[in-house]
Amino acid sequence: MKIKNLTKTILFLSLFLSVTFFTSCSDDENQEVEQEEQIDIVQTAINSPDLSILVAALQRAELVSALQGEGPFTVFAPTNTAFQALLDSNASWNSLEDIPVATLKSVLLFHVLSGKVMASDLSDTFVNTLATGPGDNSLSLQVEVTGGVEFNGDAKPISTDIMASNGVIHVIDKVMLPANIVTLALNNAGFSTLVAALTDNRHTTDFVTLLQADGPYTVFAPTNDAFQALLDSNSSWNSLGDIPIATLDAVLKYHVFAGGNVQSSELADNQVITMFDGNDITVDLSNGAKIETSSSQSVTISLTDVQGANGVIHVVDSVLLP
Repeated sequence: MKIKNLTKTILFLSLFLSVTFFTSCSDDENQEVEQEEQIDIVQTAINSPDLSILVAALQRAELVSALQGEGPFTVFAPTNTAFQALLDSNASWNSLEDIPVATLKSVLLFHVLSGKVMASDLSDTFVNTLATGPGDNSLSLQVEVTGGVEFNGDAKPISTDIMASNGVIHVIDKVMLPANIVTLALNNAGFSTLVAALTDNRHTTDFVTLLQADGPYTVFAPTNDAFQALLDSNSSWNSLGDIPIATLDAVLKYHVFAGGNVQSSELADNQVITMFDGNDITVDLSNGAKIETSSSQSVTISLTDVQGANGVIHVVDSVLLP
């Protein structure tokens, strides 16, 4: 009886292991087939009729082989309609051939991130693109999800999470142009008071034109809350219009360094920087990143290295007073 039962047990185990092995092999084979069927980012774009101009642009800019690399990459892919709108925006651009290759390459790289970023990973932030600006620093792309997803201020997703063997594609409705520091401020709702201060029609200084020049500049940008704190500090100031324009002009110039693109890695403890108005700030790295102003303020740098095409922005939590 015991021998018979043992024989049955061995037979059952043999059958179970055979089925398990067969199933496991089948699953492995299915996974291999799926991996073989998944194509890279470029081929995925080629297979999409609505991305044909993007493919032609990648070919003209000689970026096809780069996006066939291992990656992973995240690509924001403008539609044919988006590319046509780009061509229509410039009277001298009738086709991709009219766009300088260097310009086209920079624009395309501004649509590519290193790493795989799914739609569910997006948040209100700035991300580094493969396009570069002053000092070969990665240009920043603004991502907003609050109140609706937008990239670079106004580009919206059409379809997301299109998987490829070396990354993911999100199709968007606009070609995004690398932003300068003015555009970065304009696109960010947290800088609306700063923008209002820069564009105050009482100014004799044209700050917008100045900060759209080649630069490069380093700007310490106060948030809306920082400007509100400034207004609250004087009982006579209920709005920006109550601040004497000469005072506002001097304050804004004290936030700009016109001598170069200074990223956070280039800041040093006790470093003295002469600002556009001629007054100095001193960097304090003894307990986090701070700025000591000539009026004895200690101001925290809350966000660093928002890189634009003509300069870099560091966000500060107080308005700097010379």
